[in-house]
Amino acid sequence: MAQEDIFKKLVAHCKEYGYVFQSSEIYDGLGAVYDYGQMGVELKNNIKKYWWDSMVKLHENVVGLDSAIFMHPTIWKASGHVDAFNDPLIDNKDSKKRYRADVLIEDQLAKYEEKMNKEVKKAAKRFGESFDEKQFRETNPRVLANQEKWNNLHTRFSDALNDNDLAELKKIIEDEGIVCPISGSRNWTDVRQFNLMFSTEMGSTAEGASKIFLRPETAQGIFVNYLNVQKTGRMKIPFGIAQIGKAFRNEIVARQFIFRMREFEQMEMQFFVRPGTELDWFEKWKTTRMKWHRALGFGDDNYRFHEHEKLAHYANAAVDVEYKFPFGFKEVEGIHSRTDFDLSQHEEYSGKKIRYYDPELGESYVPFVVETSIGVDRMFLQVVSASYCEDQLEKDTRVVLKLPPVLAPVKLAVMPLVKKDGLPEKAREIIDDLKFDFNCQYDEKDSIGKRYRRQDAIGTPFCVTVDHQTNEDNTVTIRYRDTMQQERVAIADLGKIIGEAVSYKGLFGRL
Repeated sequence: MAQEDIFKKLVAHCKEYGYVFQSSEIYDGLGAVYDYGQMGVELKNNIKKYWWDSMVKLHENVVGLDSAIFMHPTIWKASGHVDAFNDPLIDNKDSKKRYRADVLIEDQLAKYEEKMNKEVKKAAKRFGESFDEKQFRETNPRVLANQEKWNNLHTRFSDALNDNDLAELKKIIEDEGIVCPISGSRNWTDVRQFNLMFSTEMGSTAEGASKIFLRPETAQGIFVNYLNVQKTGRMKIPFGIAQIGKAFRNEIVARQFIFRMREFEQMEMQFFVRPGTELDWFEKWKTTRMKWHRALGFGDDNYRFHEHEKLAHYANAAVDVEYKFPFGFKEVEGIHSRTDFDLSQHEEYSGKKIRYYDPELGESYVPFVVETSIGVDRMFLQVVSASYCEDQLEKDTRVVLKLPPVLAPVKLAVMPLVKKDGLPEKAREIIDDLKFDFNCQYDEKDSIGKRYRRQDAIGTPFCVTVDHQTNEDNTVTIRYRDTMQQERVAIADLGKIIGEAVSYKGLFGRL
């Protein structure tokens, strides 16, 4: 099945089983804005807990913060967002659709990569165990031809981004013959910049209102509070401040479901270090963050690092953690060495000293910062994409979300075999005993087989069936989602069985 078709099924599945809904759907929706349903909000909260605990609980020198969405407008001038927070956009004159020029070119680079990978896959299948991929990539004419095209395009693209050469970006699109996905034409406008910040007004009267911005990132709230946290928490360098919160960007080219939205949630940690040590810490956090992703068990080969073609104005090093979505490798987390840019700018614009006194060196300085920034919504999409499966069984196809048990919205479904003979009451007793530790669901509608399928689609890792034998010996049948295997266990053992499988401690042990 084509990856595009799988992605369409995934989007439909998210709606059908209460994960994600189009916002304002009864009014025909609002573009690139989504609501999380009863299952989605549980998964989202579990993802946030996995991140938060791994940052704050596992690191003694990382603490939390919750800063306001509304901030003084000068903050965004100091940070560079007023002048430099732009996307290069291009319109197709025939379809009237607008695209990010850099994304069109990145997609073209991905096409060359895909052509090379297809040649490698065909050769690997043909030669079997004797296949030498490295030698094949270095000698096969078709692979070499596409590699040369990739190299040339990559060089031009990188130079154009670093030089902010909008005319060259358009020329690349024309030279590569990139067409509009809607109209199929190459009738493009010039590339131009578009600022992404939402603005509003604050004040009691229209005449006295001042223009402010909805924050486009959560990081600045950390920077302007860093000294407050450092002093009240008696923090010593190096230390970090973590925050989860909403951010807003007027994305013109919002697409791919919840991958790119106008209202989204970020999980960011800013790590403050001595000047000169930032690149060492950058490498350490690269390793730490990749372990965090891979610990979920979705396959190490589905993750990779991607070095930035163009460094942001504040950075001296930057890398993305990318995951292989159904629509290709895309960013899920950014790791940046932000130097001392942000703190120095705020010191200049505010006129206040926000330096750190280092008792070991006996001097004050503006700390350098290493940032890890991950989108909750993208992480949500990554987890669901990796978990969605269509298992071919003997008589039918089973759709199942093989979510890591620790992240699953519902940990346990308890099902009476029939709605009589005291079985529903017994099932309720089990839920009443376990609901303080696990999110449980009672399910008595339809046949037991249909109930299993429904819980598989939700992603529930354990189903417990209460039958007539339960009344005799206090045992139940527990069914495991991924294998569909069943076993008889004592009711008294359920807490331990489920607890071990859904414990964050087990997940953190892989970090």
